[in-house]
Amino acid sequence: MLGPVILAASRSDKMRRLVSAAPMTKPVVNRFIPGETVAQVVPIVEETVAKGLELTLDVVGEDITTPEQAAHARDAYLELIERLKELGHGTKAEMSVKLSMFGQALEGGHELALANVRPVVEAAAAIGTTVTLDAEDHTTLDSMFAIHDELRKDFPQTGCVIQAYLFRTEADAKRLADAGSRVRIVKGAYKEPAEVAYQDKGEIDKAYVRILKILMEGEGYPMIGSHDPRLIAIGQELARRAGRKLDEYEFQMLYGIRSEEHLRLAAEGHRMRVYTAYGTDWYGYFMRRLAEKPANLLFFLRSMITKN
Repeated sequence: MLGPVILAASRSDKMRRLVSAAPMTKPVVNRFIPGETVAQVVPIVEETVAKGLELTLDVVGEDITTPEQAAHARDAYLELIERLKELGHGTKAEMSVKLSMFGQALEGGHELALANVRPVVEAAAAIGTTVTLDAEDHTTLDSMFAIHDELRKDFPQTGCVIQAYLFRTEADAKRLADAGSRVRIVKGAYKEPAEVAYQDKGEIDKAYVRILKILMEGEGYPMIGSHDPRLIAIGQELARRAGRKLDEYEFQMLYGIRSEEHLRLAAEGHRMRVYTAYGTDWYGYFMRRLAEKPANLLFFLRSMITKN
């Protein structure tokens, strides 16, 4: 069970220094994170849209310790929105944000995160696109959902993420599957205790299907976040049974993972959105990608062994 070990390492400063210093880390990181600046990610946006795909962009960085850092994160997204305005792709390029990056964990963090994310959501709406609030560990979710509810009063297109491995998520899905909602379902990528989350992969997969069925039968817009071929096929079947048209739901996958599947789904007429992260504070994001799939870890280790 390497996943929990890697997730624990994602919170370790010692491991952060070790991994960051390894000579071959950066080339492998580039597989999942194609740039550190807006200028570097703009060509990726153009290339992805030209292939008939869509994107959600994430400025990586979660270890915020001061209000000034949170404000800097806000400004990084506002800079991104200015560049997206120039590109004019509308909802083909939207954004995902983690509220921890906007100061959620600081003193008065709920109000601070709401104050920082609101101008980002407002600016996104002004250029014809939107923002999705990413889910983080279970202790942050009540705050995230409350901020999501508040933002939707003025910006109803604001999306959120739910995680199948949490026991609470079926109830959350029923509440969220209303008209106009946009909900991304993922398995979950944080180390969670057995008191709040399924630990067995089979149980997580079953929960994912139950929750996706709720979303498909609801009145909102489901976003299927998975690379699992079986869950993708089940998602297609659930959409068919619910009578959904191809533009009434979408698939989402990570940049750098199963890229040929991105193109296959798009060629079949599905909306396929690529979750594309960029930025300098990549460590936590990168380690969770390794934890999600053993093949990613093997790819990383093999690269370090063969190219050192």
